[in-house]
Amino acid sequence: MAMAKETTAASVRTDRERKKGAADLLVLSLLTERERHGYELAKLIEQRSGGDLVFHVASLYTLLYRLEDQGLIRGRWVEKAGERRRRFYRLTAQGEKAVERQRQEWRRFVVAVDRVMDPA
Repeated sequence: MAMAKETTAASVRTDRERKKGAADLLVLSLLTERERHGYELAKLIEQRSGGDLVFHVASLYTLLYRLEDQGLIRGRWVEKAGERRRRFYRLTAQGEKAVERQRQEWRRFVVAVDRVMDPA
């Protein structure tokens, strides 16, 4: 019984970590194209995934603040007449290295999973 609980807790933790890593990679990848604000990032992820990936605003901003604290992105406030103030994010040099490393790791992971699921 304890073993099942430990396995379940480990599975939940691993799933959470995988989702967190994927979310980081998605945001960092979009920022390789150009600087963007949080709402734009959320909408672009939803659009490009065909609606399969949806970010709640609160969790997205938590992610952005964490990436900024890690030095992977930098934000700046932009005010335009007639519009509300928005924080735009861009990759730092450290972020550019991190996104490339994460992309390689993600591709290796996907290939490994595919080999297991379809050994032919």
